[in-house]
Amino acid sequence: MARQQLIPTRLIPQLPCPYPRISTCQQNSSLTSRLNRLIVQRHHFEWTSFVSQWGRRELGCGHVSSSVKAVLLDESKEKIRLPKVDMWSVHKFGGTCVGTSERIKNVAEVIVNDGSDGKLVVVSAMSKVTDMMYDLIYKAQSRDDSYIAAADAVFEKHRLTATDLLDGEDLASFLAQLHDDVNNLKAMLHAIYIAGHATESFSDFIVGHGELWSAQMLSYVVRKSGLDCKWMDTREVLIVNPTSSNQVDPDFVESEKRLEEWFSRNPCKTIVATGFVASTPQNIPTTLKRDGSDFSAAIMGALLRARQVTIWTDVNGVYSADPRKVSEAVILRTLSYQEAWEMSYFGANVLHPRTIIPVMRYDIPIMIRNIFNLASPGTMICQPSMNVSEDDQKLDSPVKGFATIDNVALVNVEGTGMAGVPGTASAIFSAVKDVGANVIMISQASSEHSVCFAVPEKEVKAVAEVLQSRFRQALDAGRLSQVAIVPNCSILAAVGQKMASTPGVSATLFNALAKASINVRAIAQGCSEYNITVVVKREDCIRALRAVHSRFYLSKTTIAMGIIGPGLIGGTLLDQLRDQAAVLKEEFNIDLRVMGITGSRGMLLSEVGIDLSRWRELMKENGEIADLEKFTHHVHGNHFIPNTVLVDCTADSNVASCYYDWLRKGIHVITPNKKANSGPLDQVTGTLSYIFNNFIGTQSFSEVVAEAKQAGYTEPDPRDDLSGTDVARKVIILARESGLKLELSDIPVQSLVPEPLRASASAEAFMKRLPQFDQDMAKERQKAEDAGDVLRYVGVVDAVRQEGRVELRRYKKDHPFAQLSGSDNIIAFTTTRYKEQPLIVRGPGAGAQVTAGGIFSDILRLASYLGAPS
Repeated sequence: MARQQLIPTRLIPQLPCPYPRISTCQQNSSLTSRLNRLIVQRHHFEWTSFVSQWGRRELGCGHVSSSVKAVLLDESKEKIRLPKVDMWSVHKFGGTCVGTSERIKNVAEVIVNDGSDGKLVVVSAMSKVTDMMYDLIYKAQSRDDSYIAAADAVFEKHRLTATDLLDGEDLASFLAQLHDDVNNLKAMLHAIYIAGHATESFSDFIVGHGELWSAQMLSYVVRKSGLDCKWMDTREVLIVNPTSSNQVDPDFVESEKRLEEWFSRNPCKTIVATGFVASTPQNIPTTLKRDGSDFSAAIMGALLRARQVTIWTDVNGVYSADPRKVSEAVILRTLSYQEAWEMSYFGANVLHPRTIIPVMRYDIPIMIRNIFNLASPGTMICQPSMNVSEDDQKLDSPVKGFATIDNVALVNVEGTGMAGVPGTASAIFSAVKDVGANVIMISQASSEHSVCFAVPEKEVKAVAEVLQSRFRQALDAGRLSQVAIVPNCSILAAVGQKMASTPGVSATLFNALAKASINVRAIAQGCSEYNITVVVKREDCIRALRAVHSRFYLSKTTIAMGIIGPGLIGGTLLDQLRDQAAVLKEEFNIDLRVMGITGSRGMLLSEVGIDLSRWRELMKENGEIADLEKFTHHVHGNHFIPNTVLVDCTADSNVASCYYDWLRKGIHVITPNKKANSGPLDQVTGTLSYIFNNFIGTQSFSEVVAEAKQAGYTEPDPRDDLSGTDVARKVIILARESGLKLELSDIPVQSLVPEPLRASASAEAFMKRLPQFDQDMAKERQKAEDAGDVLRYVGVVDAVRQEGRVELRRYKKDHPFAQLSGSDNIIAFTTTRYKEQPLIVRGPGAGAQVTAGGIFSDILRLASYLGAPS
């Protein structure tokens, strides 16, 4: 008869009483004694019950168990070895993946369809269950009687799920165990209720039940599909050592040994294992803390030497930036272990850094897949290969992705007494450690004059106080000048392994930030060059993220636009934008998004961009009272778009007076409004060119002016053109571009408005009376024709004499100025090198289409400046 042996009793937990004894001089001593006895007795009952539940579980039957169990082993049987190396694939399914009975069925289908020889599946608790379990503990230790009803709600959630998934003996067996588990939990919670306190061991044991139940239910469903499947309580296998930083370190040697023992008792090709839970070396149930289920999968993958670990979640993979902040973010097909590590540290939705460590030891790739979108290939995290091809990415950018951390503060310790003094930095960070603050990044100049570091904003007050206290003597003596706090900051990190071998990455990054008017408060870069970290104002963070992402990925160069003055020119520009928007987006990745349109009376605002095919209709339907300040704030205040431009299509000096403030705020300005006496170089007036180019033959002067007004070549009041003021403004612009410091009052102007009509009440009144003075201009024309000349109204800039003037002149018919037609403009540059033959620039100079086209050209030039392909 084969001799049998009992697994050593070291597996049974020997726990101290988890509750403090009650001691008080204000209460009746006999009552205190009774309460203490009750707590100790309750504690003993709980753990006795706990062990008895483990002891009566039969392997593979689906009952809740722990790492502690007396198992009879038949030594006469040959021990079954755990096969490894490329046989196993490991899958991990998060809480949302198993959140409902239907989703559990979907998970089972994925497992069944995996053709690997061996499959180990790690599951989290059902969605929200872990929070529900923590809430039970909170209610119990707060002595809130509703913990009982809350425990019943946990039971009911799993009962309903199981009823939908299982039937027959499977259902009966699971529900019986679920009933016992919840009753035991209620007994433990009652003890916590009495003590008003829960130890970490009790808390870890309670919250781990969610994983036990989800793993059992999934294993039943998988077995119904015909697979050889058993479920594993990983507290029997995973042994971890708690650390002082609320984390745990896996004991791989002991865990591998226990995995071999478990498999020898439970040989199978499919294992459904609990995530999140483990045991200490003393066999006390514990958890793997934050992101524990991912960590479980990585550890199991390393123990099995799996060919791949797949983390199933509810996103398509790892994005180049947070898609909630950057709509153009792309799925990264591959990431190196180091890149994933860096991005996760800075808050990206990637694996926790410790999850990567176990698989890195054996070069096991991790796949991030979407359980709800099986068609998406996901992201592979692996050791980079020299010949890895990113076929599905538009560009092989040296920066793989961007991540941000919000709500941080900068602490700057500075003073000349720091330079060359050993131990200063050590003293600073020792003090920070004493208050338990987390230092996110550090930046120190080589001069050692200052040390700058970032901490979470909620911790900065304690950090400032401890530093002020620790360095009080140095501050009073002047060796340290200050401990300064810069609140309301965010951290932006650019991550990419190829950054180390690509010159100019930093320059490109900071250039993109500068062009988006983002001020950088601090910088840090490790010698590995895997990441560049900058600190910016919190309100600038999203704009900064979008600006750098756009620059490196050439995603849509998005510009928030505000159109001021939807009249003839502004309306034409909006129609041109409407006609070209789709082409610019598809072919050049330029997204010109009009966020607002305002006139002098009404304005139209949009959060996502105005439908330009209906802008006139929308102005009537949804317009509101014009408010230029509100309009500006709306267009520029959208942090989801890094760049803003205001296009002033008016001739309003009040609007022009706002340019300075807009530019100071980082808003780009494009305008044909010459009243600002600044902006892009504009040609000499097209209105008067049109008038004198057509003032030939028998047409009267007033008729030509009327035609020009009808064609839209003049200002609303033609006197603005005929007075010469418009030409004078352009002369000022040309003069200032040439380096002259001239004012409008310095320019003598010959007005073509007859003296009696200068005070006309309106443009209509002026046009009505203008024919009375046609004879005067007809005489001037006749004189010119008799001499073989033509009349031209010109503006002159004399850089040598440092003066300008505007006047009506006569030119020979072979002169370039005489060759103009329609609304053409011409500029002649006479210089030292172009003396005999002046340099001539000629082109159309008036009309809504031409003016709007010029504005459109400047908008595209701005887009090119911001990083779009030119």
